[in-house]
Amino acid sequence: MKAVFFLGEGKLELRELPDPAPGPDEVVIRMKASGMCGSDLNHLHGPLRSGSELVIEGHEPCGVVELVGEAVRPSEAKVGDRVMVHHYDGCRTCQYCRSGWTQYCPNARTVYGGLDGDGGHADFMKVPAHTLIRLPDSLSFKTGAAISCGTGTAFGAIKRVGLSADETVAVFGQGPVGLSCTMLAKAFGARVIAIDVEPSRLEMAAKFGADHVVDAREQDPVAAVRELTRNGEGADKSIECSANTTVRTQAVQALRRWGTACMVGVFGKVELDSEELIQLQKTVVGSLTFSKNLQEECALFVAERSLDVESLFTDEFRLDEAERAYELFDRREIGKGVFIFD
Repeated sequence: MKAVFFLGEGKLELRELPDPAPGPDEVVIRMKASGMCGSDLNHLHGPLRSGSELVIEGHEPCGVVELVGEAVRPSEAKVGDRVMVHHYDGCRTCQYCRSGWTQYCPNARTVYGGLDGDGGHADFMKVPAHTLIRLPDSLSFKTGAAISCGTGTAFGAIKRVGLSADETVAVFGQGPVGLSCTMLAKAFGARVIAIDVEPSRLEMAAKFGADHVVDAREQDPVAAVRELTRNGEGADKSIECSANTTVRTQAVQALRRWGTACMVGVFGKVELDSEELIQLQKTVVGSLTFSKNLQEECALFVAERSLDVESLFTDEFRLDEAERAYELFDRREIGKGVFIFD
């Protein structure tokens, strides 16, 4: 099979490997779609790696079960099942693993596709059967790939703030996660204000249902959100998807009293004035990806409402185009890319 490896310092290789065979509790998935994520670039440009440090990239995998291990029960997986992967494993016995939040396992955490486990940028992917999430029949494999990271992360953030239909939410940053927040929040029934500095992203936000779009190059986003809300009080909820320190501050400032802001963009700092938290009694929370249960819930939510998640992907590639794909992605010459397979 073919597989993509990041060597570090901006270098990658496409290699030929033997097809994997499943262990007793594992399955092998024939890949159908494997999404490119902005966090891939952190790994691509990390320090040089070699030997056992190298893993197959891709943590947005979706495909069809090809082989099952001898200990895998039919209720877990069968050949031909359409599946997504919750791209984490752990000790499987701690409180986090048992609750579906495997990424917080303190004992034996594995992250597939970028850290220490082989991911989905390959013809086949081998994972423990318990990591599989069924893909509803009405959803495409590309939709499943999006739910396996960015869209699932957006769903987790919306659940984290407890968004309801009578609320206004300001979504700061309209990359793939922010656009997913916009689409999902609208499907929850909320009033959505989308903020970004890229006109093309704001156009997509409008197509995905945003009630208002704010170009932060031309308007103060905090003032704009206040102008669009009752009595100039600000939004009930905000979700920050850019990881920019200034934008994080704005996401809190744009809230009404007792409002809640959720920080989703990874890395960077959060700098806040104590008045925002104390005198105005605002709440700031963080949200990291999603549990296995939330991934399944997100897939069902998208299927039941026929949401066009697949349109988040702007470009398709084959594995042998990986070097070019990541060059374009790194230079921001494409939006969200996905590798597709026969």
